[in-house]
Amino acid sequence: MTSVTDGGYRERILGLLGDRSPIESMQATARRIEEQARRLGPSGLDKAWGPGKWTGRQILAHLADAEIGVGFRTRQALAEDHHTIQPFDEGAWARRYQDVDHEAALRSFLALRGWNLALFGRLTPQDLAREAYHPERGPETVDVIIRMLAGHDYNHLAQLEKIGG
Repeated sequence: MTSVTDGGYRERILGLLGDRSPIESMQATARRIEEQARRLGPSGLDKAWGPGKWTGRQILAHLADAEIGVGFRTRQALAEDHHTIQPFDEGAWARRYQDVDHEAALRSFLALRGWNLALFGRLTPQDLAREAYHPERGPETVDVIIRMLAGHDYNHLAQLEKIGG
């Protein structure tokens, strides 16, 4: 896990997004993830992107779970002053991804992404400036939380693309 002091994960994921609009990026990467999943098909999604790494099927399940987790995290930060984010152990969640239905994972990811984007697109500058506390990374604004979700897409899209060669 990343410690509050090193900030390595946050900087790496935000770096993948760069200066791009997080909303536009999340719209585009959702389409690209769907296209890549369709191109890989069931047999391609059973391949890992590297030795000991997740398969495409597991990546899709993780992306759906990330939409749930980050969507909830964002809503809590918007609704509750001084919210403390509850981190989740993606490795523990992933132990149940082995035989996941890749179609269900993809449909869930796309539906949840649409729902999250419907919220994110309506946020005001004051909403985006709201701050929550992440126990592993320290204070994070709603803007940073959303930007990290957008950067997270680029990380996993690259893995799916690596599977496809």
